[in-house]
Amino acid sequence: MNLFSKKIKSIEMRNLLYILSFFSLIAIGCNKSNADKVMKEAPMLKKEAWRATAPSPAPARSIELGISTSFELDNGLKVIVVENHKLPRVSYQLSLDHDAIVEGDQAGYVTIAGQLMKTGTTTKSKADIDEAVDFIGANLSTSGSGVFASTLTKHQDKLLSLMTDILFNPSFNADEFEKIKKQTISGIASSKTDPNAMAGNVATILNNGKGHPYGEVQTEETVKSITIDKCKEYYNTYFKPNNAYLVVVGDISPAVAKANVEKYFGNWKKGKIPTVNYKKPSAPGERKVAVVNKDGAVQSVIRITYPVDLKLADDDLIAARVMNSILGGGIFSGRLMQNLREDKAYTYGARSSLRADRLVGNFNASASVRNEVTDSSVHEFLFELDRMITEGFAEEDIQLTKNSLAGSFARSLESPQTIARFALNKSRYNLPDDYYNTYLSKLDAITEADVKRVAKKYIRPDNAYVIVVGSKDDIADKLLRFDADGVIDYYDAFGNEVKYDDAELPSDITAATVLEDYIAAIGGKDKVMTVKNMTTIGAAEMMGQKLSVESFVVNNAKVRQKFIMAGNVMNDMIYDGTKVSTNGIVATSGKEMDQAKESAMIFPQLGFTSNGYKSELKGTQPVDGNPAYKIVVTKPSGDKMTQLYDVKSSLLVEEIRSEMGPGDQAMTITTGYADYKEVNGIMIPHTVTVTGMAPMPLTMTMEKVMINSTLGDDLFMIK
Repeated sequence: MNLFSKKIKSIEMRNLLYILSFFSLIAIGCNKSNADKVMKEAPMLKKEAWRATAPSPAPARSIELGISTSFELDNGLKVIVVENHKLPRVSYQLSLDHDAIVEGDQAGYVTIAGQLMKTGTTTKSKADIDEAVDFIGANLSTSGSGVFASTLTKHQDKLLSLMTDILFNPSFNADEFEKIKKQTISGIASSKTDPNAMAGNVATILNNGKGHPYGEVQTEETVKSITIDKCKEYYNTYFKPNNAYLVVVGDISPAVAKANVEKYFGNWKKGKIPTVNYKKPSAPGERKVAVVNKDGAVQSVIRITYPVDLKLADDDLIAARVMNSILGGGIFSGRLMQNLREDKAYTYGARSSLRADRLVGNFNASASVRNEVTDSSVHEFLFELDRMITEGFAEEDIQLTKNSLAGSFARSLESPQTIARFALNKSRYNLPDDYYNTYLSKLDAITEADVKRVAKKYIRPDNAYVIVVGSKDDIADKLLRFDADGVIDYYDAFGNEVKYDDAELPSDITAATVLEDYIAAIGGKDKVMTVKNMTTIGAAEMMGQKLSVESFVVNNAKVRQKFIMAGNVMNDMIYDGTKVSTNGIVATSGKEMDQAKESAMIFPQLGFTSNGYKSELKGTQPVDGNPAYKIVVTKPSGDKMTQLYDVKSSLLVEEIRSEMGPGDQAMTITTGYADYKEVNGIMIPHTVTVTGMAPMPLTMTMEKVMINSTLGDDLFMIK
């Protein structure tokens, strides 16, 4: 924290104390006599023993959830109506109820089919739909699992007309289909470098298996293979009234709701719905460690996970939620949080979850930790899981947890959608009619014996997957001790197993030879040495607008880089050889100068084995399925970066480096190089993709590349 931020913090604290003092005066009557009276009586109050003891909790009360009405249309549509007249609004939630399906090599088509439904009908364009929704101040969304719509009660006829047009007459517009696929692929590309997404993908596959509907992961390849016909097939098969629940919530009576539903959904034709049986996923027979390599990462994401057989209707569920909350399920006093954050300071947060599902649930415990304490953190996770099984639970911890869960339950009842969800759950999972009405009394009845019982049943540290996303070179060897067989399995960002060739490379292959081969591949040292300057102009799309990047480099001497969006220069960096200016702010030393000097090196590989640089060959690893030599370069400043050179072509295909981002948070920046083309006898990448600096990848396409053009001195003049 710098001096300025400390000053601000002290001012904020002082103001807070003033405000608290002010409100204290108000609370005791804003006069000195009352204040004096309170102060004189304070010692007497301290002597009263009853004030030193917290009151015993009152018996849990029965909850009155309000009345829900159910009926079924002749076509099989099951309808639930929940009255709530507090606001003049009403919502209609249509939810499909079929067995989960395996999407296979077109994983993602269910989601895209749902998105497509709102992009046009046989009579309305997407713009027409958006305008109609906005005109009545409504909300309307579609997904692969149904349709949701809400509006003011007086507009519900207009909304239902629009909702059912979308439901019955989607046009599946081809242009919108391609647009959605492009957006989906862009989002998937960003997950390649998101450690939490990577851990989630691996957990999905390990816990459920690739042949299970819960074990599928979308990739660029699966999305590219999706056809519009497959989306139509899903819609035509599963969007049927006998496969759906319609939940109506809000300012409406059951009679009016029934009339509306019959009017707008009564002619919907039923159909035959496929049923599917699945092999039930199970936890591993022994603990397995899985590592996803993320070169350059300074933190590791740890996820300890395994499937569990826990359903919403199970008698264990409430006790299991109490148990998981004590471990790390949301309350700050959870054991994981107290150990890994408060005691060890390994992380900002460590939490756990125990999820129930009608097919298969799962347990997860996770945290992001520093590289150097990754193995220690895994040890503490396993220690706490073991302790849940072997040790008892303090009554005050159980009571605190029950109080927290009761409060969360009570707050959730403020939302009519919660009541609707409860009504839907009772119907869908065959829960007793009083399941939610008696929830608090069932929660209050949980004992230490119950918590011990479910801990032994659902906490299984010896039958878990320990998934770690981080820098393989820094963490892998230290994690071997946690695997039952002492063998680590490696996976890529999408859960595909990766085999690293641990055999020693031939002695004639070194970091120096890989770098020499790269120089030879792009044109040869003699040709490279003739390059005095280079100009590149690239373009990318950012937030729907064109971003241009103009770069002018005099080799090892000067640099000018301009980022231009919508005709405005967003960033202008000039390095004249002695100082650097960024948007007019000048520096003559420090990190800015180091980065400027580095950017002036058109072919930095020429100096990666001298001039204070050190390069180390770390074997090979795959990049987009192709083997690449991995070189770790240590700069004179001590900073490191990783470069990957394709084994077959010798070209640089990827570079990974770490930088400090907003809030002093470390960012791992990955730059991919592709589409090499010859310019004046030199091979130059014409597609550069950067991930890690923004929520979405930024792909730059070179529009112009010039070598040894005329660059005037005024271009690099710092004013």
